[in-house]
Amino acid sequence: MQILFAHSTIGSAVATVHRDDGVVLQIPAHDRQHRVPHELACFATERCLGMTGGVFGSIAAGGVFPNMRLLSGKPRYDAAARSKRLLDANKRALGLAELIADVVHRAVEEGDTTKVPVLTRDAWALLDSGPFPWTDEQVNEAVQDLLELAEEWEGQGAVRVTWPEQLVAAVPAQREGKKGRRRAERRH
Repeated sequence: MQILFAHSTIGSAVATVHRDDGVVLQIPAHDRQHRVPHELACFATERCLGMTGGVFGSIAAGGVFPNMRLLSGKPRYDAAARSKRLLDANKRALGLAELIADVVHRAVEEGDTTKVPVLTRDAWALLDSGPFPWTDEQVNEAVQDLLELAEEWEGQGAVRVTWPEQLVAAVPAQREGKKGRRRAERRH
């Protein structure tokens, strides 16, 4: 999946997502107050930490968030149902991804990246009591990646990136409908 982060015609940032299924979607920026788009922070953090169930892993698998707009391509016949299953299944992972990406984003925006591993552990503990799944090196790699992407963003006003195929979220199986259950009940 290819993603182009660029300035929109009204000055805010947008991410144009070219999914492997031929569908092209646009994600508007959350706000205009940051020098680096929040969605770029999500991308860098999720990619470096191997988050398949975050924003971009979910989009690559067919997830579509309410703020996204279809630009071109033909979605699958079951696109809405598939997206709902994906986003429901990844609800917790999406929350964690947003929380961790926010810590990385804030540190890069404020120019103080020294405490990011500690801050990400603290953020993780807000939503999960299990062991922190990443090393300090992985967290620092996410920070470094965002710093490099931010430099390109500021210098060129656009960043083109690729989402790794191995980080696409798994699509949950479709549940059996009522019709199938009634048939099974009649047989017993």
